[in-house]
Amino acid sequence: MFLGLDYGTSAVKALLVDGEQNVIASESVHLSVSRPKPGHSEQNPADWWDATLEAVEALKRSHPAQLAAVSGIGLSGQMHGAVLLGANGAVLRPAILWNDVRSVAECAEFESAMPDSRSVTGNIAMPGFTAPKLLWVRKHEPDIFAATRTVLLPKAWIRFQLSGDMIEEMSDAAGTLWLDVGRRDWSDAALAATGLDRSHMPSLVEGSAPAGRLKPELAARWGMTTPPVIAGGAGDNAAGAIGLGAIRPGDAFVSLGTSGVLFACTDRFRPYPDAAVHAFCHAVPGSWHQMGVTLSAASSLAWWAGVAGQKEAALLDEIRLPLKPAEALFLPYLGGERTPHNDGAVRGAFAGLSYDTDRPALTQAVLEGVAFSMRDCLDALRASGTQIDSASVIGGGSRSRSWIAIIASALDLPLKRLEAGETGGAFGAARLARLAVTGESPDIICTPPNTVEIVAPDPGLAAQYNERLARYRALHRNAGDALRVL
Repeated sequence: MFLGLDYGTSAVKALLVDGEQNVIASESVHLSVSRPKPGHSEQNPADWWDATLEAVEALKRSHPAQLAAVSGIGLSGQMHGAVLLGANGAVLRPAILWNDVRSVAECAEFESAMPDSRSVTGNIAMPGFTAPKLLWVRKHEPDIFAATRTVLLPKAWIRFQLSGDMIEEMSDAAGTLWLDVGRRDWSDAALAATGLDRSHMPSLVEGSAPAGRLKPELAARWGMTTPPVIAGGAGDNAAGAIGLGAIRPGDAFVSLGTSGVLFACTDRFRPYPDAAVHAFCHAVPGSWHQMGVTLSAASSLAWWAGVAGQKEAALLDEIRLPLKPAEALFLPYLGGERTPHNDGAVRGAFAGLSYDTDRPALTQAVLEGVAFSMRDCLDALRASGTQIDSASVIGGGSRSRSWIAIIASALDLPLKRLEAGETGGAFGAARLARLAVTGESPDIICTPPNTVEIVAPDPGLAAQYNERLARYRALHRNAGDALRVL
């Protein structure tokens, strides 16, 4: 039996998986986010721990025998967050999260201090990453910076509570801007650019490797006779990929969650930071991945549903196949954009409205706008040399057959609807726990879910979408300051 623990921004999820890879039970505990100032986003690490205890102890009440049989624990977590610890391991301040944007100025300072940072870390310095957060703390909270002895990512801090060990794995470490992603080791130059060195960092392991054992007192509390092995684990997107079996070069998926992600496994470290492509280590040895990210995917539909005063499902029901492109255009930059623009100040827009534009037309424009933003991600990954011939589609948006059809034609790419299209990071974490315990090959354990349907692009619609894509890109390029927060 294996336990996967997933630390999202909004919830902690605990998942029990048996030896046949069946999900036996799950529990989820809600988390809240503190926003003390505009652009700030923080959580108290103690809340993660309280939620962990609540979730696991709920499993103990409902499935005591299965929890007692757990031999491995895997961790998946929100990336980039900064947990600062003092000399005694105490938390010095609330964790600064991935969606905190206070460190815009510090990003430029980091790249100035390390001119080759993009080629080493594989990424543009963005406020979401961890390193600029520490520069902000050094500048604005110098006493806390001076007292900092260790910096941990969220799930590494949880590991510290579970085992007493300070260990991180490659996929999450790659999102700090402190990792030499090609070498899979901390970069001394990147650490020095933020006034840190290796003594401030946890040790590194692969995501499928053992990384400590559960403290005996916790094992006893949860009814376990032998303290389970704790796996290295994975950052949230890499853990999702492990759950989907996306571990081989060419494996790819589109995630239609709050944000949108095009995730592609690569055979080597393949940085392409000029188009804001993320190049990270994967959670299994000797593998890497790229991500193109659009910040407002399903959240664009949620925003439009609120404006229209309708349920999202009702809006989607108004979209009928076969389609022709909507006359209206929508730019989904409601909170800035990542790939390929790296522009936190750009904002969204409707364009091409007429007296004939009705609610279904605007709904379709929203869906198409997100699809075009995913096409921007695809073109950026292809420009880096990554070949993608098909992709799975997951996330809440994957429930809409119409939206998948739109995206398939906009990408001109077959998309696979999966039997478990909303598998989360907790399942991938449980798989990594198994690999850490058994030493089995990832190729044997990390298999994909069954494909329910392959949605092929419609050739005629794909050709029309190529024409619309040119207009979509011209709208962003030519609107200038009209789209920006000034």
